[in-house]
Amino acid sequence: MGSFGAILRHPDDFYPLLKLKMAARNVEKQIPQEPHWGFCYSMLHKVSRSFALVIQQLQPQLRNAVCIFYLVLRALDTVEDDTSIETGIKVPILKAFHHHIYNRDWHFSCGTKHYKVLMDEFHHVSTAFLELEKGYQEAIEDVTNRMGAGMAKFICKEVETIDDYDEYCHYVAGLVGLGLSKLFHASGSEDLLSDSISNSMGLFLQKTNIIRDYLEDINEIPKCRMFWPRQIWSKYVDKLEDLKYEENSVKAVHCLNDMVTNALIHVEECLIYMSRLRDLSIFRFCAIPQIMAIGTLALCYNNIEVFRGVVKMRRGLTAKVIDRTKTMADVYGAFFDFSVMLKAKVNRSDPNATKTLSRLEAIQKTCQQSGLLNKRKLYVVRSEPMYNPTLIVIIFSLLCIILAYLSAKRLPANQSM
Repeated sequence: MGSFGAILRHPDDFYPLLKLKMAARNVEKQIPQEPHWGFCYSMLHKVSRSFALVIQQLQPQLRNAVCIFYLVLRALDTVEDDTSIETGIKVPILKAFHHHIYNRDWHFSCGTKHYKVLMDEFHHVSTAFLELEKGYQEAIEDVTNRMGAGMAKFICKEVETIDDYDEYCHYVAGLVGLGLSKLFHASGSEDLLSDSISNSMGLFLQKTNIIRDYLEDINEIPKCRMFWPRQIWSKYVDKLEDLKYEENSVKAVHCLNDMVTNALIHVEECLIYMSRLRDLSIFRFCAIPQIMAIGTLALCYNNIEVFRGVVKMRRGLTAKVIDRTKTMADVYGAFFDFSVMLKAKVNRSDPNATKTLSRLEAIQKTCQQSGLLNKRKLYVVRSEPMYNPTLIVIIFSLLCIILAYLSAKRLPANQSM
């Protein structure tokens, strides 16, 4: 759960956090018994707990397909991310990865921690993949093929222009949007949505991650990773790594705001995509990450801490998003609220202020014209706390005692706390 101090500051986070904790425990109980499926779902929980929660809500066949789709692309991404692999070895693996998923014996040791386990025991993923229906297999193979080729291209090519940036994000995330649309359609639950709006769903998430992960990427060892386009950062500094130095703080924030403004261009197509979904579980699966993205951008905008560490939404707010996102009214409301939060941070002296404000106003107009803004809970304008802080302390203490007791009951009889 969230930290005790954070819960005291935001007592209305408590109930959503408790529900999230219980949901996570229920998800862990649903891991299939077959060794290969057990490995896949256990690994999914380890490399993306929030993703594991929303994927478990999908109907079983689609859930399995999306789980394997995610793990295949996570493995592909692990190869791309490992800067210790020589280019001559990495590029052929990326290009041939769509063949490897059919080979139960293939594996390649790279990555660290859970990602290394995923790569070392990739045969479990291949085994599960081969049990999927043919329509799911073909969609996963197609995206893996195109993504691997795109990643290989950018191993040997820097992100120079904004067009390069959009192309790279298309390969590593836009194609995920296209692939998911195909999986949703193959399940019989959704119409096949257009490539354009499917691509925007991926680009918005990817650009948010690239913005948030600046420091981690630039400090990557043995070689830094640079995804911010030169066309943007060169307006402010001579080298991308210069943004992390304190003497360049003002320029760094201006560059950051430029990047956020660029990401906002995809929001309206994302809203169109989500409004066309019919299945509730698919809708929540798509909408929760999108709301997290606009919330993250609102936190990152004009925030020098992006160049000092990790900026992310507090766990309690994440729990609220997961708990509250059930309808398009919730989506429009969240996007409206976070755009209000972002707009309040825009300084008129910022070089991109006019463009940023224009994009935010367009987002707010789309949300207002939906006619649904009066049917949602607020994220930014705080309402009165639903719970007394003293009561929260008591409940939190009781919960800790109960969890400690349950943990002790699970220990072997001869093992002490």
